[in-house]
Amino acid sequence: MTLKKTKRKAKTRQKKKKGRQRKKNHTTWWALSGAAAGLLFFISLLYVVYLDSVIRTKFEGKRWSLPARVYARPLELYKGLELNKKELLRELKFLNYRSGSELPGSYIERGNAVTVSTRGFQFWDGVEVPRRLMITFQNDKVYEILDFGTAQEVLLLRLEPAQIASIYPAHKEDRDLIRLEEAPDLLLKALVAVEDHEFYSHRGIKPTSILRALVANIRAGAAVQGGSTLTQQLVKNFFLSNERTLRRKAVEAIMALLLEWHYEKDEILEAYLNEVFLGQQGERAIHGFGLASHFYFDRPLAELNVEQLALLVGLAKGASYYHPTRRPERATQRRNLVIGVMLREGLLSDEQAQQARLAPLGVRKELDFRPFSYPAFIDLVKRQLSAEYREEDLRTEGLRIFTSFNPQLQEAAEQALTQQLQRLAKYGGGRATLEGALVLTSTDSAEVLALVGGRDPRFAGYNRALDAKRPIGSLVKPVVYMTALQHMALFNAATLIEDKALSIEYPPGQQWQPQNYDKKFHGSIPLFQGLVNSYNVATARLGLLLGVESIVDNLQKMGLQQSPPPYPSLLLGALELSPLEVAQLYQTLAGGGFSAPLRSVREVLTAEGHRLNRYGLKVKQELDSAPIYMTNRLLQMVVKRGTAKTIGAKLSHLQAAGKTGTSDELRDSWFAGFTGAHLAVVWVGRDDNRPAGISGSMGAVPVWRELFGQIRTRPLQIPVPKNIEHAWVDWDSGLRSGSKCDNAVQMPFIIGTAPVQKAECQQRSWLQQIFE
Repeated sequence: MTLKKTKRKAKTRQKKKKGRQRKKNHTTWWALSGAAAGLLFFISLLYVVYLDSVIRTKFEGKRWSLPARVYARPLELYKGLELNKKELLRELKFLNYRSGSELPGSYIERGNAVTVSTRGFQFWDGVEVPRRLMITFQNDKVYEILDFGTAQEVLLLRLEPAQIASIYPAHKEDRDLIRLEEAPDLLLKALVAVEDHEFYSHRGIKPTSILRALVANIRAGAAVQGGSTLTQQLVKNFFLSNERTLRRKAVEAIMALLLEWHYEKDEILEAYLNEVFLGQQGERAIHGFGLASHFYFDRPLAELNVEQLALLVGLAKGASYYHPTRRPERATQRRNLVIGVMLREGLLSDEQAQQARLAPLGVRKELDFRPFSYPAFIDLVKRQLSAEYREEDLRTEGLRIFTSFNPQLQEAAEQALTQQLQRLAKYGGGRATLEGALVLTSTDSAEVLALVGGRDPRFAGYNRALDAKRPIGSLVKPVVYMTALQHMALFNAATLIEDKALSIEYPPGQQWQPQNYDKKFHGSIPLFQGLVNSYNVATARLGLLLGVESIVDNLQKMGLQQSPPPYPSLLLGALELSPLEVAQLYQTLAGGGFSAPLRSVREVLTAEGHRLNRYGLKVKQELDSAPIYMTNRLLQMVVKRGTAKTIGAKLSHLQAAGKTGTSDELRDSWFAGFTGAHLAVVWVGRDDNRPAGISGSMGAVPVWRELFGQIRTRPLQIPVPKNIEHAWVDWDSGLRSGSKCDNAVQMPFIIGTAPVQKAECQQRSWLQQIFE
């Protein structure tokens, strides 16, 4: 074989070998490519299944973490109720009723009558339907309530309670859920027309819009255009982040298709109504049209007019960009664009559209103002609920919490405290830094009606009404004298007790030598004088005779939750309590010996309106009525002629009972007092515990007097126990006296225990008797 032939055969074999190798490599490449494609398809399928699971889990489960809603008490109206027209109008203003309309949530004032179109409300015991009623007044009372629909007199009307707070989830989102059928038809049609006019015909995405947006984004080199359907917008807000990337847009499209595959259009639209972001208030995000209506207009969604609905629809495109107070021109242009679409779609007439375009935006002037401004009271509500509800439940389950909060009494309490602190600040001497707290309760129901935690009632910080535990001073003295009067064979109101120098070794190695406020001793005095004039030494001697342990025992029966050591100093108020704890003690006095835990919550309902808990009045008789009665009569004497006599001088018709309290070095100023309907405890002092320079009568008493001079309350008329009689005694000696004798006072006694020996009688002048 020639050399050439051998070389040709070798080349041929080599070419065939390379061909076989290329064919093998090609086959391998296709196999690997197919495997990779299959794996990618499988992974993509798994991812779609995962996305499907995410959608179904969240959409069919608890879609939103809903804050608990906290409501004030509802105002109940009935014939004969002591309420005038001015007070009703104040309540309607608090409920954001508008004047001059017949729409729900409005009123018309005519003479001595007010025509009210109520909104209706779902209460714990039934539904109050919207009604149009005429309420007439006569002599500062409700004279008649007439229902225009039935032409019948209404025996009882409950106005809806105002929402006073929300307890927000950790992420600070807030929304007021609405059902599709509750949304105005004009809103739904306008929203679909503006945001996605093919909503009811597409399957979640619009390919032409996506292609147009894709071309624009490729040309720009970034995601600059959306092309999103309403369903895609819901997916973005509900499931995804706000990043603008092609990957996120692809995921958004897949999830939109899946969402439309599983759920009806109306379900998707309802979710959108409640999810769309429509504003920001500090850290609080405003989601959904239901809450946005209250946020921007202080009105329920059903009460909004054309231009207001158009503005909300316009904000769905960008609540920050079209912010109605920061960017009113943009907001107006966007609103008017929406109005134009509504006109084009036949939703409005030319006249309606023209009027709407010319109307102002009409939003609240201060959108950054907190609508719920009672942090001290809400603090109390949360603490009382914490015994039965987890914090997570309060923040995520949408509970509806009905409280005893009275907005009109709260306003009066805030004014009384802040005005007095402002007056004290004018005297200088560091009084500009004085703080205060106030607790107002119902003596009938043991409900907390108002609570002020400091000179700035809107400050959601240190709550002095609950947390400022300060020495209560002479507020403890009524318990000492009540304990003495329990020993009926030994003590009565006129029993002589000693007010003279006292020195005992306490603590060991030191001498305890209490002094009176006037630095004087008064010798032998009737028991009632010791309390009425708040004598320290006489009280200390009496308490030591009774035993400090017995005083502690009665304090605990009255509601004290702690077990203070029975030191002698406790007899003069070396016991640190908060204003709320003091109110609990005095609530038992005002209740005639019946103890009832103070409460702020009445009912708790689920988000759907089902009752979870009802918190009724729980009463237990802890103390005998006779000693309590005698003590309360002495407390009335404190107000009439003792350390709180300025109240008696200006509010004598209330026949109030109460006691001042001042701690060592004038650090704390207290007053606790009650009428037939209300009890209030006031504290004034400094947070740093330095001397405030004011006694109880100078600091706290004027606050109480100012408050009770404003509110409606009943005079204190204490039922007389069967074993009690009244007798006139001499103020100085405690001996029996005549009713017309100078210096005579009437005191209560257990039958058969009144003094027999008579004091000399000097007849009072006719002028003295007139002013008695």
